[in-house]
Amino acid sequence: MDKKLFAELVTSLKEAAAISKGKARPSRKFRVRAPDAKDVRERIGLSQSEFARLMRVSVKTLQNWEQQRCTPTGPAAALLTIVSAAPDVALKSLHR
Repeated sequence: MDKKLFAELVTSLKEAAAISKGKARPSRKFRVRAPDAKDVRERIGLSQSEFARLMRVSVKTLQNWEQQRCTPTGPAAALLTIVSAAPDVALKSLHR
C-alpha cells in the first residue's frame, strides 16, 4: 500500500476514534428519515398483515411504526424507502 494513502487511513481512523469517544466533532452528519410506514402501506394498497410480511416484520412492529411509537431503522428503513420510491419494483423483487 502507498505510504501516503496508509498515513491518510491511519489519520482517518484516529479521527473516527476521537469522534466516537466524544473528543472531536464530526465534520458533518447525515440524518435519513424513513418514509411514513402507514402512508407507504396505504399507497400500495396492502393490509397491515400483507405489508408486515413484505417488510419481514411482525404486525405489531408495523403497528408501532404506523402509530409512531418507534421508527424503522437500519435495513428496515432502507427497505421502506425503496418500497416508497419504487413500489412496483419492490413488490416484484420481493415476490409479493
